[in-house]
Amino acid sequence: MRTRRERDIARETRKKRGNRRYGQAKLRPSRKGIFSCILSAAVLVLLVILILVSFLHKGQSPAIVGSLGLFGVIIAGIGLVTGIRGFRERDKNYLTCKIGIGISGFVLLCFAATFVRGLIG
Repeated sequence: MRTRRERDIARETRKKRGNRRYGQAKLRPSRKGIFSCILSAAVLVLLVILILVSFLHKGQSPAIVGSLGLFGVIIAGIGLVTGIRGFRERDKNYLTCKIGIGISGFVLLCFAATFVRGLIG
């Protein structure tokens, strides 16, 4: 027969485990990964806005588009680095890190392609 202390300890372990199978805790998303996703989404929206502004003004606003484009490249780079650093967080879900890295990489690739296209054409 178990003592009262043993029953309390058993109850506490059941309470910690909850209704999850084999006692595995649900993983929360990485904070830096969430921040990376937010930065990446903001830069993606900025890229679309810059393309629309350039199209609507028929290429007659190079200073505004160029300066905001450079700002976008810097923010996309920060989002990429933040997403990579998010993998260092322990016991987290890294899906947000992967999404942030993917979107930031895509946006950097789009900015680079736009820059090269501007040099050639």
